[in-house]
Amino acid sequence: MVENPYLCTLITPLAMKLTYQEEEEVMVDVLEAVETTEIMDLVVFNDDVNTFAHVIETLIRVCKHTTEQAEQCTWIIHYKGKCAVKNGSFDFLKPMRETICEAGIDARIL
Repeated sequence: MVENPYLCTLITPLAMKLTYQEEEEVMVDVLEAVETTEIMDLVVFNDDVNTFAHVIETLIRVCKHTTEQAEQCTWIIHYKGKCAVKNGSFDFLKPMRETICEAGIDARIL
């Protein structure tokens, strides 16, 4: 079978363009979700590294939890694998997530 070099030249840019458009659409979806005032959750995940005391102290410091709130969240994290520790807009939660992650604790905004 003889390959047509012109066919490859025509298909490759088209395939690259479709891929780029798909990536662009995904980015737009992400940016739209971030820019909305939708209420989101700051979720902390369990790990085998951090102590209860460290997680409790971090939640008190970062999320302004009472001792009781922080302890309850930590137990939920331990037994359920995760816990929504705060909710609000993305812009409100983002600095809290960054600070919690800097403390070595896995947290995500969902």
